[in-house]
Amino acid sequence: MPVHAKIAEVTDRIAQRSAAFRTAYLERIRRAAEEGPARAHLSCGNQAHAYAAMGEDKDRLAASRAPNIGIVTAYNDMLSAHQPYEGYPPRIRAAARRAGATAQVAGGVPAMCDGVTQGRAGMELSLFSRDVIALSASVALSHNCYDAALFLGICDKIVPGLVMAAATFGHIPAVFVPSGPMTSGLPNDEKSKIRNRFAAGEIGREELMKAEMAAYHGPGTCTFYGTANTNQMLMEFMGLQLPGSSFVNPGTPLREALTERAVERAAAITALGNDYRPVGEILDERAFVNGIVGLMATGGSTNLVMHLPAMARTAGIELTTEDFAAISEVVPLMAKVYPNGLADVNHFHAAGGIAFLIGELLAAGLLHEEVRTVAGDGLALYTREPVLAEGGLIFRDGPRESLNDRILRPAADPFAPEGGLRELTGNLGQGVIKISAVAPENRLVEAPARIFASQEEVKAAFAAGEFTSDTVVVVRFQGPQANGMPELHSLTPVLSVLLDRGLKVALVTDGRMSGASGKVPAAIHVSPEAAAGGPLARLRDGDVIRLDAAGGRLEAVGVDLEARPPVTPDLSANRHGTGRELFELFRRHCGPATAGASPLV
Repeated sequence: MPVHAKIAEVTDRIAQRSAAFRTAYLERIRRAAEEGPARAHLSCGNQAHAYAAMGEDKDRLAASRAPNIGIVTAYNDMLSAHQPYEGYPPRIRAAARRAGATAQVAGGVPAMCDGVTQGRAGMELSLFSRDVIALSASVALSHNCYDAALFLGICDKIVPGLVMAAATFGHIPAVFVPSGPMTSGLPNDEKSKIRNRFAAGEIGREELMKAEMAAYHGPGTCTFYGTANTNQMLMEFMGLQLPGSSFVNPGTPLREALTERAVERAAAITALGNDYRPVGEILDERAFVNGIVGLMATGGSTNLVMHLPAMARTAGIELTTEDFAAISEVVPLMAKVYPNGLADVNHFHAAGGIAFLIGELLAAGLLHEEVRTVAGDGLALYTREPVLAEGGLIFRDGPRESLNDRILRPAADPFAPEGGLRELTGNLGQGVIKISAVAPENRLVEAPARIFASQEEVKAAFAAGEFTSDTVVVVRFQGPQANGMPELHSLTPVLSVLLDRGLKVALVTDGRMSGASGKVPAAIHVSPEAAAGGPLARLRDGDVIRLDAAGGRLEAVGVDLEARPPVTPDLSANRHGTGRELFELFRRHCGPATAGASPLV
């Protein structure tokens, strides 16, 4: 099937826009590759330091003929998704020996849990932790002792940061290794109902805590389709991890077999063999377009609208919000996974999962098939699924029909004809809205604004019973320059209660919402941000705001914003405590949300 005209047009536009930047990038990684295995050029003393603790692998490392794989791990046991990684290094080293290679933990990167920091000061470090992860992974790889890298990471900022580092060391192959979602616990919609009842004061904290513990109950990724699981989808659509590996539960024989196969692939695709696949060549404009198509088809996390441009820049590719909008116009919404539906990612996987989606999108011409991946040439490889047979791990053809059309539908009969994310423009700036979970009757809101400078102020107003009519809640000075752009997910239960009371309600902010953003229409990432003198800083209480998700418009109605001076708030409280003082440099030098909000690229 030829590529859809709009997909081809957007891809060509990205390639032309990026041509000089991409050419320079490819030349840099080509020169790095020509130098050969870097450890061969180390002095004997340098090598002795690198191999001193490697036991039975010392001789092979010193000989410099076997591929050496660097492991970059985001293991910690604060994150349920990353706890399974604790036991990965010895398993990886053993698998590498069987493949005739060696493996070393090159370094660790920080990995914070947004579920723990939601609504807390620590969330103001969350977005920039992506850039810290990129820097940390680069430090790990700077020893230049590795012929390939395995990246162990899953959650919100971790995968984007690791991709940024992988692209920076684009001359070596990179294979991403997931650990899988936790098994299904309390259904996500039940959890949401209990949160709303608590927000409304109908139940106490004991009942709330019981529900939360039943929902988040064991090792593995949270089961809703938030940023973490969107990351996993992307890694398959972009060809950076093995087919069908995203949503296999931790601690299962299949999960272990997939990890071992990832090691084998990393060893097989180095420059020492005959199938050299440097990650910088895999990460071309087609890979990023395929990732955006997957984002739209699944109604994925809005966070990736910021992360993908930052990731792309490190590979010499320039993405714009217009690229996302254009792709969304032609890619149908084919999945309904909570918060966009009742199913969780385990149900999605069982219904056909990524193999079904990619097969359908390829057949509709909505993906680039002729791409390089860590699994081989061609995205059709990702229409297969892994299974354990008597001879070990094999890949067979995945399902060609959905096994549950309430969760997955074919491209010809989707849940919606367009993607789950929409660009917003108007006199309030440029933003994005996730519409896949918003009912059609709630996608147009025109109401007076209530202006707040923090989510705590919103919750206080709610507790005081101040929301009694249709309202657009504006939470400004939440952008990257103001306070690091925290997620405002703790507002979701409050605003959901107002919606359930029959009010027309919407959120407008220069901050972020979680990948778990729900049924309340939310215009987020509004740029320029208020702290940079953007239009939100000129709004006043009572201004009528029109949020039209279907039409892609975000406007203050009948207001001459240019005639007003911007509000200048006191942001000093955001500068100290919980490590925030160490991130001042990031806030001062980051770019706008539309370009990825990164101080590095």
